[in-house]
Amino acid sequence: MLFNSLKFAVFFPLVCCLYFAAPNRVRVGLLLAASCVFYMAFIPIYILILLITILIDYVAGIYLERVQGRARIALLWVSIISTCCVLFVFKYFGFLTGNFVGLASLVGWHLPLPTLHFILPIGLSFHTFQSLSYVVEVYRGKQKAEKNFIVYSTYVMFFPQLVAGPIERPQNLLHQFREEHPFDYARITSGLKRMAWGFFKKLVVADRLALYVNDVYAVPQQYNGLQLSVATVFFAYQIYCDFSGYSDIAIGAAQVLGYRLVENFNTPYYSSSVSEFWKRWHISLSTWFRDYLYIPLGGNRVGEARHVFNLLVTFGISGLWHGANWTYVFWGLLNGFYLIAGRATEGTRDRLFGWIGIAATGPTRRLTKVATTFGLTLVAWVFFRARSFGDACYVITHFAKGWEFGALETPHFQMKHFPAAVAAIVVLEMIQLFRPRIPDAFRLSNMPIAIRWATYLAFVFTVILFGVYQATQFIYFQF
Repeated sequence: MLFNSLKFAVFFPLVCCLYFAAPNRVRVGLLLAASCVFYMAFIPIYILILLITILIDYVAGIYLERVQGRARIALLWVSIISTCCVLFVFKYFGFLTGNFVGLASLVGWHLPLPTLHFILPIGLSFHTFQSLSYVVEVYRGKQKAEKNFIVYSTYVMFFPQLVAGPIERPQNLLHQFREEHPFDYARITSGLKRMAWGFFKKLVVADRLALYVNDVYAVPQQYNGLQLSVATVFFAYQIYCDFSGYSDIAIGAAQVLGYRLVENFNTPYYSSSVSEFWKRWHISLSTWFRDYLYIPLGGNRVGEARHVFNLLVTFGISGLWHGANWTYVFWGLLNGFYLIAGRATEGTRDRLFGWIGIAATGPTRRLTKVATTFGLTLVAWVFFRARSFGDACYVITHFAKGWEFGALETPHFQMKHFPAAVAAIVVLEMIQLFRPRIPDAFRLSNMPIAIRWATYLAFVFTVILFGVYQATQFIYFQF
């Protein structure tokens, strides 16, 4: 079920009414039933795949508390491999066999390997990682095994964050299903405002920019350098508003029901380095890879060569997590290279800034670093968005060619649409930049009720009037 659909507009208020009307002892079961309905709105039979993952890790968690020694380590790996096998079959089997066949053909071999054509279960990578984090935390002794199957199933299937995160740790979310969440007006209105902000990002910004981005990246060879550049900048804002908008809606919906989800974004395009960017972008996934892959590999507590290896492995697998395509792998490796190059050139860059007269601290230095980081991120996004490696290389090599300012239009995006698109980005940036700096006396929450509700209604009507309504799927649903 898409958040930006009429089904959800009926589903969510109904779930809230039933939830707060029900006694506390049945609320978790109600949430589990609602989550099943939410997930089955896509492809109903695929809920059985989710059930397999839940059963594997539920049983593994219980037995990890009972066994010791090598049997415990073996059980951990059986759980991890079994859970990952489900992900591999549906997401990577075709990719792997296709590459094997391609390599074999280069040496004249014909390998009639079987091919499987599955529709990828929605959000499979997200709830797989959430299940794995539970098993690992139980193994490490940082989380008690959950004996209640309904509570554990709800932890994995909680509908606000089921298909695109945030990827929750059991220590943050699991215990909340045992707590009572009374009706609280202030909390509910705060959650609804968070949801409204997410809908603004998705409908007014992301889906509007998507019209241009989709046209250009479908056939980049038909567009000039200016159009390729605009489409790439638009995509940077599209993917940010699409994914962070989903996270805002998820966090807000959970807050309405009384649950606290982790933050997933922190204005990443204001980062002054690629390292800082990855501390602000998709935080729940970045910290997942840090805690369960990068640090176990040795992190930065090793020699320089091994540290480089750890970074490239982590970012390469992160790219592969996003999709079974070499463009995603390259995108991940490129970000890893950025981090390695940033560490290696830090002293040189400091001397260069000093030579041209830019102070080590101050707004000019900060602005320069933010602009540079954003430029590097744009280059990486090209490989993330392009349909093939060849398309990505074409876009990169043609940014500076054919800047004809009179030829910006695409089949689905005319010149009259640009003012609204640019205005949406400007409004987004102004709110992000100035909202944290507003004095308490001028904050909306401290205004008279008439002003507050007039502002709320104006915001809602802005989303209704300027939103793009095509029930467009969120980008990260495919992962």
